[in-house]
Amino acid sequence: MSVYVEKDGAVWTIIHDRPEARNAMDPDSADALTNAFLEFDADPSASVAVFWGKGGAFCAGWDLKFVNTIDPDNPLPELDFDAHAPADNGASIPRGPLGPSRLELDKPVIAAIAGPAVAGGMELGLWCDFRVMEQDAYFGVYCRRWGVPLIDGGTVRLPRIVGQGRALEIILTGRKVPAEECLQIGLCEYVVDNGGAREKAEQLAQDIARFPQVCVRADRRSAIRQHGLKVRDALFQEWNNGREALRKDGIAGAGRFKDGLGRHGDFSEI
Repeated sequence: MSVYVEKDGAVWTIIHDRPEARNAMDPDSADALTNAFLEFDADPSASVAVFWGKGGAFCAGWDLKFVNTIDPDNPLPELDFDAHAPADNGASIPRGPLGPSRLELDKPVIAAIAGPAVAGGMELGLWCDFRVMEQDAYFGVYCRRWGVPLIDGGTVRLPRIVGQGRALEIILTGRKVPAEECLQIGLCEYVVDNGGAREKAEQLAQDIARFPQVCVRADRRSAIRQHGLKVRDALFQEWNNGREALRKDGIAGAGRFKDGLGRHGDFSEI
């Protein structure tokens, strides 16, 4: 099986293991990845996921041997979807060409990136909440060479992360974007030694999983869903999200602080 899950308490590491193709995505892997992330989102015992490509490559993009078999007169009609479909986590619409790229999960996902994350592989990295890259890792729209477009969220998410001008330069040139540059422009949040991305991502995931999860998800939801809203509408959304989290998590947490835990910024006991 090219996709499997390793669990450590509330942290799930979802692994794509197709080394013969540098973890390029074929339909079977795309189905399996989508199902794994939907299972993670639905499981009440799971809090944070790490997305990792085994074997030194995050994902080399869409498997072009498969792309070459697509009918040019009617490409992938089974993946068409209605933008006005029910507002769920994406389970009710067809998966993206590379799998989970259309999902809108209610739990955080951290990308652990080694080696290439190019073309559709870059799009999968952008789908995650944030990214840990190894020193030799890189992004790039390498599909620019073959006329294969970005159809897994790249033209949507990249400008939101780095700004339109920088995004268009990366998209149109198709050039390699090394990890250190990604850190400088906000395309990743951590650069670590080669071989260390998974460990660092899992450490961060465990840190996040320790916190009261109703509050974690409310704040994450508000930050993501404020895109395109007027300030007052975004504030209204934040208030409703936050008030529910305050009721379920925050008041009890304030009581723990009152009783002596977590003083002076101490995160060790909460």
